[in-house]
Amino acid sequence: MKINPLALWLMSNDGKCDSGDSGVWSGNWRVTFSNQCAFRGQSVLIQCSYDYPRGHRVTSVTWFRGKYVSGQWFTTALSYQGRFEYLGDKWSNCNLRINNLQDTDEGAYFFQFETTSDRWQSKTYLYLSVTELTAVVKPTSVTEGEGVSLTCVSGCAPQNIVWFRDRQPVTNPNFQASIEDAGTYHCAIRGQETIRSVSVALNVEYGPRKVSLSVSPSRDVVKGSSVTFTCSSDANPAVTEGGYTLYKDTEDTPLASGQNHTISDIQPSHSGLYHCRAWNNISSNGIAFPKSAGLNLDVQYLPENISVSVDPAGRVAEGSSVNLSCSSAANPAADSYTWFRRTGSPGSSSLLQVGSGQMLSLPSMEPSHTGHYLCQARNPLGENNSTELLLLMQEKASQALPILAGVGVTVLVIFLVALVVLLFRKKQKHADKQQTVSDSRPSGRGSDSSAKIEQPDSLYANVDHFSSSPSPSRNSDHSGQAGKVRTASNEYDDPSSWRDEVVYSTVTIKPRETRLPDHTDNSLQDQHTQSEKPGEGDDSVIYATVAKHS
Repeated sequence: MKINPLALWLMSNDGKCDSGDSGVWSGNWRVTFSNQCAFRGQSVLIQCSYDYPRGHRVTSVTWFRGKYVSGQWFTTALSYQGRFEYLGDKWSNCNLRINNLQDTDEGAYFFQFETTSDRWQSKTYLYLSVTELTAVVKPTSVTEGEGVSLTCVSGCAPQNIVWFRDRQPVTNPNFQASIEDAGTYHCAIRGQETIRSVSVALNVEYGPRKVSLSVSPSRDVVKGSSVTFTCSSDANPAVTEGGYTLYKDTEDTPLASGQNHTISDIQPSHSGLYHCRAWNNISSNGIAFPKSAGLNLDVQYLPENISVSVDPAGRVAEGSSVNLSCSSAANPAADSYTWFRRTGSPGSSSLLQVGSGQMLSLPSMEPSHTGHYLCQARNPLGENNSTELLLLMQEKASQALPILAGVGVTVLVIFLVALVVLLFRKKQKHADKQQTVSDSRPSGRGSDSSAKIEQPDSLYANVDHFSSSPSPSRNSDHSGQAGKVRTASNEYDDPSSWRDEVVYSTVTIKPRETRLPDHTDNSLQDQHTQSEKPGEGDDSVIYATVAKHS
């Protein structure tokens, strides 16, 4: 079949036949399509149609990739294998599908068909744009509470976009950032979620939270061991080494700074309540320096400062009771006490166990109980001994002391009695001299009663021999006193009749120069009778009063 030269010319110059130019054919030569925009990885359908004059029958169809170089196009036929798929026919449909679109797929495409007599290639081309979704997060780093907006950008016509954070749907592309909003975001086409943008991270900064303090070893902290405190927190940005501060019991003075603090030789004084604070220059919920919960450190140690006390203190009387008490400082507290008595010299190893319990009681002190005592205190960590206590016994009081005391009292009484008797005899001797002078007067009833002899004053001497009874009245008459002298003299011979009687002794004192002859007892009696008359004579009377006790 010959090709009309005019048709060939038209094809080479216009690339198609316009619908208004029927020529010799009933139809027009043409290809109809439009530019496409698709996303990388997407499957794109290029819609296309073609037409030709009546009387022709299409024998082949071909899509070409075009490349414009140095002012002319160079085309390459597509192979309908792999990602390219021809969905048209040999009548009028020239649709093309490209699966898993790549960046290299972008460019100009031409369609060409041949009939039984002619060949037609589209004069214009279809340009396929391959683009991608771009997620825009503004800002990418915020402080907790600040606003964030999400925008999805593409080179194609607006699409129905959806957002995801760490593959979880995001309902609102504009929000106030919280700690939970931190993560990676991407956008995608709804219904084609595999067509997605590159992920963009959102950084949300916040102050320290979940501040915690730990100690290693966590259990059974024993005196002398090494202990390390570690402070940690959740913060963005992370708390630096100098952002941690360790406290003990109170916050008056920081114990140490830094995330870790080690005590190499732990002591009971280190026991207490510890906590730490963290700071990264960002307040967390209005709290600038959040702190951890308290951590109680309990340092355990063997019994120490063990002491023994005794009650009563000092030497213990024989036969009396005595209690020995033992006390110690330990953690955990001592759970048993054992008592020992050293049977040898101090420092020797000859210890005899004599009891157990915090108190050792000796109900009756004996010589065998004396010696050095010590107690041993024990807790689950071990045992320690107290210093030794010397227990001494006080001997019973000697019987000689009361005897000596009685003898001393007796000697004192005898001395006092002797002194009284001596005084009495001295007075009596003086009275006898006076009596001798009195007896030298003429005796008998015929004597000259008017003869006047100077009488000295009478003297009364009262001698109370350990008497608590009052002395008799000094105003008694002389005759009564004489009678009492005799009565007392008789009663003195009978020890059973000793009472608080009073013995009166009358002594008449005369001048020394008067020398009278001796008289009989009757004259003396008369003299006494005469002197007892009131108003007679001016001689005074001396009484010696002796009070005796039964």
